[in-house]
Amino acid sequence: MSSFETQIRVEYHHTDQMGIVHHSNYVKFFEVARTEWLRAAGLTYAEMERRGVMMPIVEVQVKYRQPAYYDELITVRAEVSELPMARMTFRYEIRGEDGRDIASGLTTLGFIDKETRRPQRAPQWLMEVLERELKE
Repeated sequence: MSSFETQIRVEYHHTDQMGIVHHSNYVKFFEVARTEWLRAAGLTYAEMERRGVMMPIVEVQVKYRQPAYYDELITVRAEVSELPMARMTFRYEIRGEDGRDIASGLTTLGFIDKETRRPQRAPQWLMEVLERELKE
């Protein structure tokens, strides 16, 4: 499973006065898809943090193509195409109910030790899960 799709209903608080999704919410939609990708792979952020690993975002890119609207059901696809070392990159696509291309982007996350807050490589137990998922 290198990719995972989730659907999100655009809620009123996601929109601006025109009923269009505010640009800042696309990063939140990416987070939902990334979290669900990890959950489908058998990982949760809570479990990773219990095991001493945190994954802060170190880069975000978003390309806006068309607006998403209030009450629309959007599909957010998250994909990982390569195994991480010290960083892990997720790529995203957001599509509207009618299939139109709304936005795309990426997030790059680093791995840090929860106690020391120092950068580290992806731990072996995480690499084993990711290797399994990327082979499927």
